[in-house]
Amino acid sequence: MADAKREIERKYEADESGLPDLTGVAGVADVLDRGVVQLDATYYDTADERLAAHAVTLRRRTGGSDAGWHLKLPVAPGVRDEIRAPLSDRVPNTLAALTRSRTRDAALIPVVRLRSARDLRHLVDADGTLLAEVSVDTVTAERLTGHGGTARWTEIEVELAEGTAPGFLDKVDKRLRKAGVRPSASPSKLARALADTAPPDGTGRPERPRTPAEPVTAGDHVLAYVRAQRDAIIELDPAVRRDEYDSVHRMRVATRRMRSALRCYGKILDRTATDPVGDELKWLAAELGVDRDREVLTERVTAALGELPRTLVSGPVRARLRTWAKARRGGSRRRLAGVLDSRRYLTLLDTLDALVTEPPLLPAAAGKPKKVITKALRKEFAKVSALIEQAIDLPPSRERDVAVHEARKKSKRTRYAAEAATPALGDPAAGLAEAMKSLQTLLGDHQDSVMARQALRELSAVAHAAGENTFTYGVLYGHEEQRAAAVEAELPAAWREAASRAPG
Repeated sequence: MADAKREIERKYEADESGLPDLTGVAGVADVLDRGVVQLDATYYDTADERLAAHAVTLRRRTGGSDAGWHLKLPVAPGVRDEIRAPLSDRVPNTLAALTRSRTRDAALIPVVRLRSARDLRHLVDADGTLLAEVSVDTVTAERLTGHGGTARWTEIEVELAEGTAPGFLDKVDKRLRKAGVRPSASPSKLARALADTAPPDGTGRPERPRTPAEPVTAGDHVLAYVRAQRDAIIELDPAVRRDEYDSVHRMRVATRRMRSALRCYGKILDRTATDPVGDELKWLAAELGVDRDREVLTERVTAALGELPRTLVSGPVRARLRTWAKARRGGSRRRLAGVLDSRRYLTLLDTLDALVTEPPLLPAAAGKPKKVITKALRKEFAKVSALIEQAIDLPPSRERDVAVHEARKKSKRTRYAAEAATPALGDPAAGLAEAMKSLQTLLGDHQDSVMARQALRELSAVAHAAGENTFTYGVLYGHEEQRAAAVEAELPAAWREAASRAPG
């Protein structure tokens, strides 16, 4: 089994003078000498160093108190999530899976060996509580691929202890800088090793993702948005595999944002090429939504149940709801893991890479953003308008529920299209995105009510078959009908407000 921790650290260049005196750091009562530890780490990557290109490190390390396999995923500058697995001869499957969105089918091989003599200090407060670990690492690097270059350097590493406020690192930083210590130019030991052991012609350096130029044309702006969603899907993959909070929802939103951009801006990106991509994104969103939709409904019904007076709660309603909520949880999690390892998903990631690298641009892509993108937004808004007016004109019925649902989906698509347009159009697009978000929320509440009533009918039928009192399900059903009616009554005014933000 793998476990994880949040690593917050800073690295500095070191010289022959070693570690400056840190007893003057605010909050530090003592600096404890923990001796010298010998560490031996082999770093794994693909032959073309895809992990290093995205600041991801995977190593097998012996020595020290945490020998084993360590996978480090970037979170923010100086912050990484470190996932650990026990020592073994091969890359653990759990860690290999967390790199798959970046490595795809490429094999993980040893690329660099780092041997370090770590002179360790503990910074503690007056109660003896650990605030941070500070080490002076003398590192010898050996490249295991290509020409096999070597390098040697010394660095200072300051790692925040669990429970210490991040601001403490600023205090240590101030003391180190005052002593003349400079921050390291490399974000990690591996990054420095790869740079320092590369051939002089640079052929051994990993190809870093290029920072795109500032958008100029309509096509530039749409591609920037599509690229951001591609990056989000790849970066969220490990979090989804680890079942991190809200990760599934965020990846699902990224797929929807990209689909919306591909459909709305069909005059910029050729839909004969992008429609099949949209179909695959829709498939992925559906797979991601297996648990999410039930979670949303469970939260809604549970909250409504909690608001009822005790006199209106009859039978084991809460227990029945918990059972319903968990019915498919385990199986669907295993299914989702299978989806992320599937050939279909990995092919989709390759397709997304190709889409942003060699986009199927149409002539309008070279046009001025204001003209081309505004025209596309007007077209999308007109579709929302027609659906909203249709829903308002219908009497309460199943047909109206369907019309409201279709309007919700279209308002969401228009919102994402407006988000994509905001860097180019500024406030008008941002205002439209805000208006569509508010409308989407209102219509979403209506759709949630429709789905909640369907779930309550199912729960009531199961409870009835088990001989349980079904009165409470009827009460909750009635409340959901009232909520849907309130949305329908509010819709005309909400739509007038949204329409006032329509693109001119």
